[in-house]
Amino acid sequence: MLAYARPLRRVMVHIIRVRSMPIYEYRATTSRSCPQCESGLEALQKLSDPPLAACPDCGAPLKRVISAASLPTSDDTLSRENIERHGFTQYKKAGAGVYEKTAGNGPDKLNK
Repeated sequence: MLAYARPLRRVMVHIIRVRSMPIYEYRATTSRSCPQCESGLEALQKLSDPPLAACPDCGAPLKRVISAASLPTSDDTLSRENIERHGFTQYKKAGAGVYEKTAGNGPDKLNK
């Protein structure tokens, strides 16, 4: 299965809702390419799928590039209980150089 997202201009919000397959990023290897593969394109592929060799629009050769991973998180990841359970302390800025504790076991205030 292969699905293409739009160029890498961070406009791809609603395009992919599937979390079971990784999104691979590709860029053109030559200057003779279309704007989409020149700026970068993304492909939703199975782990077993071979890498894309050419741009689906212009046929220019592509290479897979390493990019930041996007990991799904739940809404409670930064909840007070979850922060405390994992031994972290969270602070909120209270003024110029002053931070107050909102969760955890650390000091009540930090002064910069």
